[in-house]
Amino acid sequence: MNEQKTGRLYGVGLGPGDPALMTLRAVEIIAEADVVAYHSARHGRSIARSIAAKHIRADHVEEALVYPVTTETTDHPGGYRGAMEDFYTEAAARLAVHLDAGRTVAVLAEGDPLFYGSYMHMHKRLADRYPTEVIPGVTSVSAAAARLGTPLAEGEEVLTILPGTLPEEELTARLASTDAAVVMKLGRTFPAVRRAFEASGRLPEARYVERATMAGERLGDLAGTDAASVPYFAVAVLPSRIDAPRPGRTPGDGEVVVVGTGPAGPLWLTPETRGALAAADDVVGYTTYLERVPVRPGQVRHGSDNKVESERAEFALDLARRGRRVAVVSGGDPGVFAMATAVLEAASQEEYADVPVRVLPGVTAANAAAARAGAPLGHDYATISLSDRLKPWEVIAERLRAAASADLVLALYNPGSRSRTWQVGKARDLLLEHRSPDTPVVLGRDVGGPAESVRTVRLADLDPAEVDMRTILIVGSSQTRWVRRGDGRQIVWTPRRYPEA
Repeated sequence: MNEQKTGRLYGVGLGPGDPALMTLRAVEIIAEADVVAYHSARHGRSIARSIAAKHIRADHVEEALVYPVTTETTDHPGGYRGAMEDFYTEAAARLAVHLDAGRTVAVLAEGDPLFYGSYMHMHKRLADRYPTEVIPGVTSVSAAAARLGTPLAEGEEVLTILPGTLPEEELTARLASTDAAVVMKLGRTFPAVRRAFEASGRLPEARYVERATMAGERLGDLAGTDAASVPYFAVAVLPSRIDAPRPGRTPGDGEVVVVGTGPAGPLWLTPETRGALAAADDVVGYTTYLERVPVRPGQVRHGSDNKVESERAEFALDLARRGRRVAVVSGGDPGVFAMATAVLEAASQEEYADVPVRVLPGVTAANAAAARAGAPLGHDYATISLSDRLKPWEVIAERLRAAASADLVLALYNPGSRSRTWQVGKARDLLLEHRSPDTPVVLGRDVGGPAESVRTVRLADLDPAEVDMRTILIVGSSQTRWVRRGDGRQIVWTPRRYPEA
């Protein structure tokens, strides 16, 4: 006796709404199917069915999969998620009956079946049990860009797809850090989405698309859209910035944003910093730090030597005074031995009094090295630069003694260079007057970079020859611990609890 063959499951993408945008393959599959299934709300109307209506025959078996809820208000004991899980399980069981009977089942899906669609819940429950094929469809994202008539992403731009149901702060961070974006699932989320665009500084660029390719299609600027009129089938679009028309700038439109790039490459940038760099007309900085910033079409880069901070600051302010948006880049955090001081000092001059200046934080070299080593900065600590280029060594020595006698952990910046070779040895000898020779010292070099090296030595064994300008030193206090764990890794930490006298 021959076993009955099971039916075949199809997830059929119908495109964004216009029946003319269905693929030939989608039409073929619907024609071959015995059962046509589609999701709908309680009112019984299905957008998916309406798109495919002219291809549905009288002899098709239709399965309307009616959602039990369309908002998160429900008396189901498992809440909204529990109600939906039960629904998907029951719907999959209904389709399995047809498949077990040898019938071909086509599940219709607006857009693409595996892109924020309900079909995927059937797929996850049935695809491992029955032969399955997914027919891709044109997404609402592509349809929105096409209807706007503007490039969505170009070259090396990053396109981010976001559900409007994300927390507002998360939306803000992601919008600030990306090049182009589409936010879906608007409707009730629209007020929070609009606030996220505004908080990220991207609202002037944002476009609005409602029911792309469908009857009732509406296009416009997001800023001018009435929240009360926004349906679920609407998206917010941040198009490509490349060659995008920018409104005419006046001197009052310019600003300087001083940003920290962290200790190394892109992984250390904050979303806020990414956004400021992407929005800038000009990027100004020490050439080494400029190399950490992605090259963007239309953006002008101004590199210079590391020893012209004042000139660099005034140059950036002059650009901003002419209406340019300028990002001044700095390694680490711009306010820690870096460019923020130089820019603010120049900005305090009367001629730049009307130029807006912002400072955005970055991950410091001390924080980066400390994290790699463990938690040596877990208690009170002091940050001191060993460079005597801008202050006398006598001042440095006095501060080292004061911090050491207070039993503070020390983060020592700018410890040495080709022209400064004796400061590390002097600092070591001075600290040995107050600290045990066994005090752990973390040497972090090029943290986050390709030549990263983080190791710990005794204070007595600190060798100045192994320290250069790319190295930061963290000298422990009397309470700092240094142990080797079972995996062979050394960790350093300073307890938060200080012993009572």
